[in-house]
Amino acid sequence: MGDSWTLDVRNALAEMIGPRGVDAAALEALGPAADDAQRRLDERRRAGEIGFSALPFDPAPLDALETFVAGLDRRITEVLVAGIGGSSLGPRALCRALLHRWNELLPPARRPGRRLWFLENADPATVSATLDVVDLRRALVVVITKSGGTAETLAQWLVAWDRMAKAVGARQVASRFVFVTDPKRGVLRQVAGERGVPTFAVPPEVGGRFSVFTPVGLLPAALAGIDIRRLMSGAAAAATACRRPGRFENPARLLAALHVAALRAGRPIHVLMPYADRLRDAADWFRQLWAESLGKRVDRSGAVVEVGPTPVAALGAVDQHSQVQLYAEGPHDKLITVLAVRDPGADVRIPKLFPRHAETAYLGGATIGGLLDAERRATAAALARAGRPNLTITLSAVTPETMGALFQIYEETTALAGTMMDIDPFDQPGVEEGKKLTFGLMGRPGFEDRKSALEQWEKKEVPNATLAVDLPASPAAGPAARAGTRLNLLRSKAIAPPTSPSRPVGEPRSRPRPKGRGAASAPAPITKRSPR
Repeated sequence: MGDSWTLDVRNALAEMIGPRGVDAAALEALGPAADDAQRRLDERRRAGEIGFSALPFDPAPLDALETFVAGLDRRITEVLVAGIGGSSLGPRALCRALLHRWNELLPPARRPGRRLWFLENADPATVSATLDVVDLRRALVVVITKSGGTAETLAQWLVAWDRMAKAVGARQVASRFVFVTDPKRGVLRQVAGERGVPTFAVPPEVGGRFSVFTPVGLLPAALAGIDIRRLMSGAAAAATACRRPGRFENPARLLAALHVAALRAGRPIHVLMPYADRLRDAADWFRQLWAESLGKRVDRSGAVVEVGPTPVAALGAVDQHSQVQLYAEGPHDKLITVLAVRDPGADVRIPKLFPRHAETAYLGGATIGGLLDAERRATAAALARAGRPNLTITLSAVTPETMGALFQIYEETTALAGTMMDIDPFDQPGVEEGKKLTFGLMGRPGFEDRKSALEQWEKKEVPNATLAVDLPASPAAGPAARAGTRLNLLRSKAIAPPTSPSRPVGEPRSRPRPKGRGAASAPAPITKRSPR
């Protein structure tokens, strides 16, 4: 039996949980709006305005990506991915779901591909820490920005380019980068032409948050060893299912109608709560897709509506201990989607220890996966019995096929829900002003007026609106702290401080070095080999 994606909406319906649920009549009333939305989306697809639905059916990008990955020198073992928002959330979610939880710490023989490191936020602590642990002599840097003008990503690219030039030399630096960007515009496209940097295009008709099945998501996945053809096979099956005419046969239509009905009924908070650590980043991806697509000031006619649901990413069972109290007894303003996995893969048996204690006896012989699934079922039922509508999406297992289906169905659902709400789910004008103010503060020519406006805004005085707390100075580190052993997990050996007189536990005894031998020298420059 193959993989499957299933949807159970019983706990969201009034017939199951009472008057707090979504009424069947309300869903029926949305039928004409869903039909009209589907028609308008199809018109935009035929006009070439939106292209994400066609991506799973085009094999050409897969051929190019696989050829590129096959042609890389095997000595390139590290991949540094620089991107933010739609340029990082999708590939990070794919890799988190489909790779070993500690993939970066596994020995090469146990990894399906290269180690991936993500640079997203413009946080100097994270950027410097990441560059501390990545051996740039063995690294490829993937720079992803659809527009070619994302300040955070371009700043990280400049830093990485400078560090890479120092690591491998100015002549080799361009060969250690690959750009994923607009096919014609932007600084990355210009530099690629000048320096010969390999480049993959993001189709203009595919928005950043809908781009996981372009090279934005597929290139990092392929470099990490994920089977991108299986991924696209699942996405294609899901896209086909989302063209079915019936409401209860079309997953995107049913999901969109439920969420629009909930929004109209005063439930503007939409929670996605996977019961699998591997799917935690998928909830973050959904959060951007839902918020940026459906939160809009004006409708398609230009009328001010200021509409949109607030997406929340949760994690079961962790957030049973932090958020479920609010979900169960707080305001009736939420629709909750539980994301389940039928087959968790390798499970962990709980030993039958301390059987005389009631608190542990019932756990013995069960599994960790069985416990997690029991908590999922119990939480969904408890919420429903309290009149809190929720629905369950179940993946047969976490595989490339099911992840392809999950992402494609949510993209189709988002497009349909936004069109039913009579807004444009493919633009994001609300983020532009913040970008322009940032350009002004950073000294970009043409944005001087934005800098002046912001500085005047920040000078405004409001009585009693700010406060500060003075804290004591940090005490000097004691002898124990100064003599402590540092542990580098990536190299799996303890490193003694310079003043330590003894060999740390776990460090191999030193061996005599050949005369004249110093620290490990850089390998010879790595060049691409021809694909087989």
